[in-house]
Amino acid sequence: MPRPTAAQLAYGSCTVIFSTLAMLLLSQTSSGPGIAVIALAALALGLLVALTVPSPGTRTASAPAEPATDEERVPTTL
Repeated sequence: MPRPTAAQLAYGSCTVIFSTLAMLLLSQTSSGPGIAVIALAALALGLLVALTVPSPGTRTASAPAEPATDEERVPTTL
């Protein structure tokens, strides 16, 4: 299993922090179970974001373009 990149860790961590703060402020909960549910939801959201950030090795190389023939060339000056 490949290790997470720095971008994946950063995006996931920021998502956890900001989503936790937003949900706590919007819900205005002060009970222990409510805070635990919000924390678990934020962790799940952060994990989802971290896993969906594309890794640098997952790109596929496209086929090289074939050189244009004389008929296909467009003049650049008029």
